[in-house]
Amino acid sequence: MKKIIALLLFALSFVSIAQKSPSCCVKPGENTFALLTKRKDFKDAHMSPRPFHYESEKGEMIKYKTPDGSTANAFAVKSGATPKAVIFVFHEWWGLNDYIKREAEQLQKELGNVDVYALDLYDGKVTADASEAGKLMGGLDFKRASNIVKGAFDMIGKDVKVGTVGWCMGGSWSFQAAILGGKQVNACAMYYGFPEKDKEKIKAVNSDVLYIAANNDSFISQTDRDQFVKDLTVSGKKITVKGYDADHAFANPSNPKYNREFAENAKTIVLNYFKKNLGL
Repeated sequence: MKKIIALLLFALSFVSIAQKSPSCCVKPGENTFALLTKRKDFKDAHMSPRPFHYESEKGEMIKYKTPDGSTANAFAVKSGATPKAVIFVFHEWWGLNDYIKREAEQLQKELGNVDVYALDLYDGKVTADASEAGKLMGGLDFKRASNIVKGAFDMIGKDVKVGTVGWCMGGSWSFQAAILGGKQVNACAMYYGFPEKDKEKIKAVNSDVLYIAANNDSFISQTDRDQFVKDLTVSGKKITVKGYDADHAFANPSNPKYNREFAENAKTIVLNYFKKNLGL
């Protein structure tokens, strides 16, 4: 009887661990996001953004065609000349809000002769409510989002270098864009994005990767990060990991409690990475 009870307790503890670590046991992509939206601690880690209205100096919302016969939205900040590179920015689970638009415009100012496009993966939906954000992220159609990214590549043409960047969910999509863009992508920056586990997809990435990590992240395990580094290295890709003793979402533009010191340091590293890899 004691052995049976011990086995039952072990099984229950394993189930509990699996539930708390969705990235360890599921396939990459939408499944991971759907599981996370059910976790209260994940919602608690993403405080609702404070009300904010951004008046852009030169950015504007645009529409472009997608391969599925539809259209997509993006916030475009252009250099006004033939750009040396294009940056694709991927939003958090809130959607393409004014915080992300401000971040996109700041990137364009700081990098200079680049065009920056903050892509709208939610087709116009934006929220400041965690429950609604969970529904949007959990219900994100992977094929539709991929077509939004593919359409953006079609829009800019094949003769310009591309860099990608995003936070949390957007960090994962920064890497997916690097997969979809292949040789055209020369820089991929991920802020604590969920690691891709499909080794064949990883092989399609052309650029090296800059991974900004939150060392106290309770949603992305060190094991998963280590495996991601290993898989990229085996595929002949270089990955640089810069870790901070902070919690998940510490540098999210929409986070009211973001760590300014760490976020500004990480941003400097990302900017220098883009300048080097994109020849700016």
